[in-house]
Amino acid sequence: MPTTQLEVENLHLWRAERHVLRAVSFRLAAGQCLKVTGVNGAGKTTLLRAVAGLAYAEEGTVRWCGQDVRRDLRTFHAAMIYLGHEPALKADLTARENLRYWIGTRNRFAESELDAALARTGANSIADRPVRTLSAGQRRRAALAGVILSGAPLWLLDEPATNLDTAGQALVGSLIAEHVGRGGLVMAVVHHELPGLVTATQLELAA
Repeated sequence: MPTTQLEVENLHLWRAERHVLRAVSFRLAAGQCLKVTGVNGAGKTTLLRAVAGLAYAEEGTVRWCGQDVRRDLRTFHAAMIYLGHEPALKADLTARENLRYWIGTRNRFAESELDAALARTGANSIADRPVRTLSAGQRRRAALAGVILSGAPLWLLDEPATNLDTAGQALVGSLIAEHVGRGGLVMAVVHHELPGLVTATQLELAA
C-alpha cells in the first residue's frame, strides 16, 4: 500500500513577469504539520493553491501517495479539504445547511456528527442562522466544522485563524494537533503562532 505522503518537488510558478514560486520542494508525511510562513507577497497562498490543483505551476510536481496529482485530480481532491481566506459558505443558507451540502456531497455523516462538529468549533449556537447574519469569526468557526466533517486526511488551510479571537486561535491549534495526532496531514499558511503547533515543521518563503 502506498505511503500516505504529500511531496512537492521543484515547484515554479510565474504571475506575468513575476517569478512567484522558485524551486519550492518539501515532503509531508502522515502525522505531520507544515507551517508556511513569509512576508506579504511571498507566495504563500499561491503555493497552497498550486498544491491543491487550483493554480497551475509551470514547472515541478505535486505527488500524493507517490502519484502525480495531475494524473488524477479527482482522487486527490477526494483526499483533501481546502479552506481559503473566504469560507465556501452560501450567504442565504444556514451554517447547518451549508455543511450538509458543501461537505455532505463528498462525505456522508449522521446528524449527530454534524452537531458534534458544530459544538467542537463553538458554532452550535449559530448553526441555524443564515450565514449572511454571522460575523466573520462565526463563519470561520462554521467552516472549521466542515473541515472536521470532511474526513479528508489532508488539510490545506490558508490563514485558518483569520478573524478569530484568542480562544478561536487556540481552537485551531488544537484541531490541527488532534488531526495530526490521528495520522492526518496539515499544510497551513500562518502569520502568527498557533497554540499547540510547536512541533510543526516550518517552510518560510522569501519575497
